Amino acid sequence: MRVLPLDPGDAWDLVVDVRHHARWIPLTRVDAPPPGLGAQVVAVSGPFARHGAPGLVDRMRISRFSPPVGDASGVAVFTKQGPLLLGEARIEVAGAGPGRSRVTWSERVHLAGPLPAAVTGRLLAPVLRGMLRFALARAVLEVAGATNRRRRA
Repeated sequence: MRVLPLDPGDAWDLVVDVRHHARWIPLTRVDAPPPGLGAQVVAVSGPFARHGAPGLVDRMRISRFSPPVGDASGVAVFTKQGPLLLGEARIEVAGAGPGRSRVTWSERVHLAGPLPAAVTGRLLAPVLRGMLRFALARAVLEVAGATNRRRRA
């Protein structure tokens, strides 16, 4: 969970649009349309993935897309469709005071294949938590940098 210095609508537009995620997640490119219910997302991670090289493919479909309205939180759920990763990622955006939003990004993911989901999910969990913390920290830095640039202008 991180707090962004943005109102919930702007925070939602930033973090739920996976086309921004490639800036925050190292070695990853993302191919996706604008976000919305049913949108198909393909993220590819690997040493040269950003330059078009093959890598680990993560296919997702947005299975829930409920932007924040008034005091109600927004929730987006990305269902992982393989070929290697299954499960879901969830992003929740809630107000956290004037001009601030609380962003919670979590993943319940396991490997496709013969090994039990509970086992592979436990193995992946620490790596995914670290990746999510890193990505949200970069998002916060990006927003803070943009805010500082606007103040100086």
